[in-house]
Order: sequence, then C-alpha cells, then structure tokens
Amino acid sequence: MRKVCGVLLALSVLGIPGGFVEAADKVRISVTNPNMSFLPSGVALKKGFFKDEGLDVEIIRMNVPNIITALVTGDIGYTLLFGSVVRGALRGMPMRALASLLDGSTHALVAKPEYKSGKELKGKIVGIGNFGGTDEVAARMMLKSFGLDTEKDLKFIALGPDRARLAALKEGLVDVAVIAPPGDALGRQMGFNVLLRAYEVFSFPFIGIGANLKTIKEKPEEVKKVVKAMVRANRFIREDKEGAVRILMEWGKVERDHAAASYDSTWKVFSPDGNIPPEGLRLVLEQAKADLKLNREVALNEIIEPAPLREAQKELGIRK
Repeated sequence: MRKVCGVLLALSVLGIPGGFVEAADKVRISVTNPNMSFLPSGVALKKGFFKDEGLDVEIIRMNVPNIITALVTGDIGYTLLFGSVVRGALRGMPMRALASLLDGSTHALVAKPEYKSGKELKGKIVGIGNFGGTDEVAARMMLKSFGLDTEKDLKFIALGPDRARLAALKEGLVDVAVIAPPGDALGRQMGFNVLLRAYEVFSFPFIGIGANLKTIKEKPEEVKKVVKAMVRANRFIREDKEGAVRILMEWGKVERDHAAASYDSTWKVFSPDGNIPPEGLRLVLEQAKADLKLNREVALNEIIEPAPLREAQKELGIRK
C-alpha cells in the first residue's frame, strides 16, 4: 500500500468519522473550507451520490499550497480549486481542470463599518486567505472595479480561514477582507458592511473539479464518476433549497440563518451542467498568464480535459 506523504498527516478529514482509512481504492478530494462554495462535495457525500457511483470518498480540508503539492505527488486525486489548477497546469504541473461547479465567485468584500464604498479603501489593508488562491484573485478583481490599483493602492495580508479574517476585521488589523458565505452573513451580523459581491461585477469558473493527470490517464472511469456525482450535487443544490441548507448546516457546522443567507446569496452561480463557460475561462487564463508573466498562446488541452464531463453528461441525460 502506498504510503501517504507527510503533507497530508496534519490535515483534517471532513464528514468522515475516525480520520484516514487507507485503502487502495480510496478517492481523496480536497477543499479549503466546508462552506457554501465547496458544498457540492458535502452534498455528494451526504446524499450518497459518490456511493451511487461505487466510490469510497474522503473530503480533505487543506490550504492552497498543500493542495497543489499533494495533487502533484498524487496523494490526492482531485481538488475543487479551479484557478489554482489552471495556474499549476500552466507551470507544467501534472493537473487539468475537468468541469466548473460555480460559474462565479461567492466571495464578498466585507469592510469595517466606517467604509461605505470601495473608493474609500485606497491606502487600506486587505485580508485574504492565501496568496495565489482564488480568493486573492476575486479580491483584486472586485477592488479594481472601484478604480483602485491593487498593486499600488492597497496592502494585502494572508490570514487563513474566514473566521481569522473576521477576527482581524474586529481587531482592526485589516480594513476590508474578502470572505465567502456563510462568513459574509456573520460579518454583517457583527456590524460590518458588505461592499460588493464578486459575481455582481464579473463571472468566471470559481470552483471546479481539477485532477491529477496520472489519475485522468489511468482511471478514466473513476474520473467520470467523480464528475458525475459532483454535477448531480450541483443540480440538487439548485433544486432543493431546504435540503442544501440542511446539509450546509451539518457539514459546515453553521446556524440555520447563516446557512439560509448563504444559499440565497449564491445558489444562482452553481452550474447546472458542469460546463466551463468560455468567456469566464478566458478571464481565468488571462489572470493566470499575468501572474506567471506568460506571453505565449495557450492551447486548451494544456489546462482542460473535457472528456470526463462529456461522458458524465451523457449518463445524466444532459448531453446526447
């Protein structure tokens, strides 16, 4: 049995009692938080969609750098990050994006009470989760929509999870933070202002399915089944508010009011079919190329593997 590398030993397993159960057929999928953004994995687990496909799945909470490392080494087969997988693939890392689960960022800019508009944030400090993560990309794009130069006008600091960002706001260590549901609802309850939601100003694949290239090549049936279960989860979220809210409460350990507010503010961005929107992909690719200082043209097969989604859609009756 392959030994799990050290990077996974300090990580928490979500929704599976008793920690790791090592097995050759264990499917490991990483998320950064058990929140609304990553709810498709929680739904697929709790509703038995993975089991319907004969999959034994672990949902593992990890931070962005560890996710990319573990995906490269094969210690996880899948992640629900999208932008980070695209950037990794552009660097030549063995990973590809398979599908889009959220066609817009759920992040919101949550500011101290004295700030009523984005233009007031010039010269201020912005709290994000991790440098290089999708939340940083979303924060910069939202702040640019206010006419701010995110390189010159603002200072960014990485604080980790949403709760740490809210604590930093409360302590006055930052002036504004990018926060995902249900943290935005909690922030409003604490008296902070929600200045803007990312999907109000731009659309791009925010949460999606990314996989290790070796997994894609050697386990195509497994890959298709993972994609199929996730698309089923998305359709459930869109069609059953009460069921989705109940799972978010249990999986994310949040109160009903916060879970319901999270659902109401984000359900429309959950993709009904897993398709990667071309215009949104262009935004992700341009941002990734700018970050990596790449000037060359990029072929789609360098960053995307479309076959598993096509097959999953056929089985679900979405595609003929």
